[in-house]
Amino acid sequence: MKKKTIGLSGRRALTGYLFILPFILGFLLFMVQPLIQSLHMSLSTVNISTKGFSLKWNNFYNYLKAFTIDAEFNRMLMTSIGQMVYRSLATIVFSFFVALMLNEKFKGRALVRSVFFLTVILSSGVLVGLEYNNTLLNGLKKTIEESGSSSSVTSVLEKILVSNSSGITGISTKVFDQLFKIVDSVYDIAMASGIQIIIFLSGMQNISPSMYEAADMEGCTRWERLWKITVPMVSPLFLVCWIYTIIDFFMKTDNKIMEKINTVMIIQLDYGFSSALAWIYFGVVMLLIALSSFIISKVVYYYE
Repeated sequence: MKKKTIGLSGRRALTGYLFILPFILGFLLFMVQPLIQSLHMSLSTVNISTKGFSLKWNNFYNYLKAFTIDAEFNRMLMTSIGQMVYRSLATIVFSFFVALMLNEKFKGRALVRSVFFLTVILSSGVLVGLEYNNTLLNGLKKTIEESGSSSSVTSVLEKILVSNSSGITGISTKVFDQLFKIVDSVYDIAMASGIQIIIFLSGMQNISPSMYEAADMEGCTRWERLWKITVPMVSPLFLVCWIYTIIDFFMKTDNKIMEKINTVMIIQLDYGFSSALAWIYFGVVMLLIALSSFIISKVVYYYE
């Protein structure tokens, strides 16, 4: 019997499975049982006593309560989805163009790359916790806001453009509202774009220089090189970065829905309702990822 040889694609697949094997084992050993228990709690009324938990089936009452009785959850969910759309789009665009600049050859490129990589370190769990929970930083922030001018540059520009847009340009004020939301959240966008910059930069560095050389010989401009070579070759990474950005946004420490779920679970001790809220939130996130992935995959260019 001859041994069956494994091709290059098979070796790459095997390497990939070995790479994610620790996560698969950890998920099966430590995550499957809590997920099943949480789903069971979301469909039950949980009574807590000295003997432990007792579950009583309640015919999807917790889910009906979330959508029809709770006054905050629907509003929080729609607000969070709206913020996710424009914040994720801004993060992807910002990350792509920063990676485009960092891919160019110039003096001090290593230093500039290190500066942008600091966003990955600064957005780590420990420092984010310090940023949102440190009383000293919060007090310093309030002091700066109180001592500073009440009218920032963006607020002045917003007043000028919004007041003139309806009468002169005819542009809807909603457009300006979204644009200024993005401008005001530049810090958050930069903090959330570290991983995406690295992903885009690694994809750009894998593009063969011969493609750009051939384009130069054909007389292509840099703008044409961007849209004819760079964007198609890194288009699969747009899908990866989009999924990562969505998940990262919905798991942020200042997420109002996550705060509500924790409040219902820890303070109100309503484990059934909090589990239902968590599963609804999880289902909405998965649905958004599936729809956006389906749309983006239609315009992604895959190459060998």
